[in-house]
Amino acid sequence: MNADAQREAVYGAPPEMLADRDDLTPMLSQYADLCEAHDDALVLFQVGDFYEAFCGAAEAVARTCEVTLTKREDSTGTWPMAGIPIDNAAGYLERLLDAGYRVALADQVEDASEASGLVDRAVTQLITPGTVVDEELLEAGRATYLGAVARDGDTYGISMVDVSTGECLVTGADRALALEELERLAPAELVVGPDCDLPTLSFNPMETPFDPDAFGTETARETLSAYAPRPEAVVESTAELRAVGALLAYAEYAQGDSKLEYVTRVTRFDPREFLQLDATAIRSLELFDSRSARAGSTLFSVLDETACALGRRRLESWLRRPLVDRDAIKARLDALDFLAADALSRADLRDQLSSVYDLERLVARISRERASARDLRSLQTTLDRVPEIRETLADVDAGVLSGLRDSLDELEDVRDHVDRAIVADPPQEITEGGVIADGYDAELDDLRGTAADGREWVANLEAHEQERTGIDSLEVGYNQVHGYYIEVTNPNLDRVPDDYVRRQTLKNSERFYTPELKEREDEILRAADRADSLEYDLFCEVRAAVAEESERIQGVADALADLDVLRTLADVAVANDYVRPTFHGDDGASDVESESPAGVEIDAGRHPVVEQTQDEFVPNPITLPQGGVALITGPNMSGKSTYMRQVALVCILAQLGSFVPAKAARLPIIDRVFTRVGASDDIAGGQSTFMREMSELTEILHNATSDSLVLLDEVGRGTSTADGLAIARAATEFVHDEVGAMTLFATHYHDLTDTADERAGVFNLHFTATQTDGDVTFLHSVADGPSSSSYGVEVAHLAGVPSTVVERARRLVEADNGDADTVATIDDTPDEASYTNTGQGPDHTEPKTQQDETLAAYVDGLENGQHATDGAEPSDPGADRVAHEVADQLREADLVDTTPLEALNLLSDLKRRLE
Repeated sequence: MNADAQREAVYGAPPEMLADRDDLTPMLSQYADLCEAHDDALVLFQVGDFYEAFCGAAEAVARTCEVTLTKREDSTGTWPMAGIPIDNAAGYLERLLDAGYRVALADQVEDASEASGLVDRAVTQLITPGTVVDEELLEAGRATYLGAVARDGDTYGISMVDVSTGECLVTGADRALALEELERLAPAELVVGPDCDLPTLSFNPMETPFDPDAFGTETARETLSAYAPRPEAVVESTAELRAVGALLAYAEYAQGDSKLEYVTRVTRFDPREFLQLDATAIRSLELFDSRSARAGSTLFSVLDETACALGRRRLESWLRRPLVDRDAIKARLDALDFLAADALSRADLRDQLSSVYDLERLVARISRERASARDLRSLQTTLDRVPEIRETLADVDAGVLSGLRDSLDELEDVRDHVDRAIVADPPQEITEGGVIADGYDAELDDLRGTAADGREWVANLEAHEQERTGIDSLEVGYNQVHGYYIEVTNPNLDRVPDDYVRRQTLKNSERFYTPELKEREDEILRAADRADSLEYDLFCEVRAAVAEESERIQGVADALADLDVLRTLADVAVANDYVRPTFHGDDGASDVESESPAGVEIDAGRHPVVEQTQDEFVPNPITLPQGGVALITGPNMSGKSTYMRQVALVCILAQLGSFVPAKAARLPIIDRVFTRVGASDDIAGGQSTFMREMSELTEILHNATSDSLVLLDEVGRGTSTADGLAIARAATEFVHDEVGAMTLFATHYHDLTDTADERAGVFNLHFTATQTDGDVTFLHSVADGPSSSSYGVEVAHLAGVPSTVVERARRLVEADNGDADTVATIDDTPDEASYTNTGQGPDHTEPKTQQDETLAAYVDGLENGQHATDGAEPSDPGADRVAHEVADQLREADLVDTTPLEALNLLSDLKRRLE
């Protein structure tokens, strides 16, 4: 039985209980009823201070939560049982969720002391990965989405809600774009409508079955109308309507509410209004998750200097969906310009925002009637910061910052209400008194005064009775069982007055009460009980009043989140020496009128993550024209992949509205970033590494546009060299000829560099390296033209491959590249006659070749006007002049002291001049 089947087996009523249904005790019968009503979850059933499970569910709880499996015995048999403490349930619930279970909490919904017979229980909350609201189960700065997908013909509707904050989104697209959006938002749980036929998703959400009727058009419209009076004003297709309607219906079911009052806005968005980053790009560029174990090795971690949870979630949202609207980007950059220039304001904002609580989740708890008095005080503390933040921004004239300042509602009425009603340091429990401040309610003050007077009278009673009876050891006390009492030790019992009534006998003393004490006790307890009850009612009224202002509070939360992100981006820009990017067309001129090509132009660009993890980083430029294809060659480890990624990250940061790590950057507005960088197999999915690589290439060739940025790294691996080179060349030609996307293509296929001679928009770049005494040093610097070598053997040597393997590989390469007549055979030990002495002893010899004769013939040919040794006719005078210059340079070359790498670079340069 697989894991899914094991989980399903513990859902629903236990079969052994159903077999004895008529003979079950009332409590177990109630448990079985609740299990039947919630047969899609593991039911945890409150029994006193524990949540209990029985039979197969008990075994699952014991195994997953590592608690003891016990048993319950009654007249119908013995039932396996396991439980978790309610006061410490969060940790155990997290284990169950991590194991893939959906959990239904069945709570006692009436006071056991007031129940006549069986205590009534009901499922009050369904806990799943997408519906958790407990702070201990949520990551403070990350959104936890519950998603739904519906289909209408070829259109797919997607909706997301964060039930912990009330954020609700909806969009529609074709199948391909809908899948991309799902991968981008990565909901923790997904409710899938009929006929959607989704493939396996990389983020592996819990897929939850739900009533198909909820996806019906009319049912969905009715559900949505509770949140948007005119549903058609929110959605643009039937698929969107079905998705958001079913999503909200499921969220209501999971939360046990008829309506999620804190979902005050349903926001529709179009994926094409943002820079599209699919799951492959997000993963390859390591925006949020790193393939290394180093801390701080993602773009998000570099940018995350946020001061509050609101800002952290907003930063993630912005990074997942950078902008494509030029004006919106400019507005953010203008705000950063102002903040970057004002260090004092930035510092003040950071201090003020650091004391801001998570307003979105606070208002959600308040609206769900699950907020404590401490939550209301946290709300008030946050609202107290708002006037200070407005003052900090008083002199701001940047458009976005001015708008955010003006949208900061100080909510004086809410602040004042909470401040008057709730004590400064309230207890966690809201039913045991001590929550409402003195002076807020006259009746409560009277009750408290009555109880306080009674307690004062009791406090004075001990001294009074000691004096009246002459018993110095007499004490007055209280316990919850017997109430107030007067305690007299046995030796003094003969002095007890006649009005003392015996209440309790102990080993060494007797406890008494007097009619007056009893009357005072009743008075105190009545007043205290009434006060506690009234306090709870008053607290609920205050909480409800605050909940009515949810939309205003959420507006403040939105503004604070944006402010925190803008301040964070300004801090990062200043700390890391980022510059403001510009975009083609910013000066009003069209790209055609501009003197520079309308592509990616970055001067001294840097990788924002790598530079934080390295002691030194070599900046590199890029000029990638619109429609241009840069073929990048060079050794492994020289920096090709880092270079390509940094170009993409600079573009993403710019469209996020951030400054960028460069000396200068002039960029286009790109619509998508595609990456084919690295790959691994998917054995479970039946895909080899090469198949996955081809699938990613297919996605790019079908969907990239002339406004896209494409990164290709080693296309064509995993098959024969001939096939791989053919695929790489064909892909390069297609991207250049048909797509026109700005493309960076890193390759070790050196034959591919000839494409630059055939197509005007293709050009070569390479990463430089030096070789001294067989050791390679990577300079991590980009230069024009193709590389002369990949230095694979040298990299193998650096990696620690055994020297015998390295030397054998080196001889194989030499044999493959050289002339069989001029090099030693690779199968035999070279004999001494095949070498000439270099004057450095017998261990320093070089092969005898026809180098001198060949070089002389080549030089003679150049001087005679022949560009090659093939008898070509002399060319024009200009070409003859170049040929003579090349010949002179060859004569002057010091071949004895020239390293192989320097010689190859020299020959490559001379060859280009001749051609």
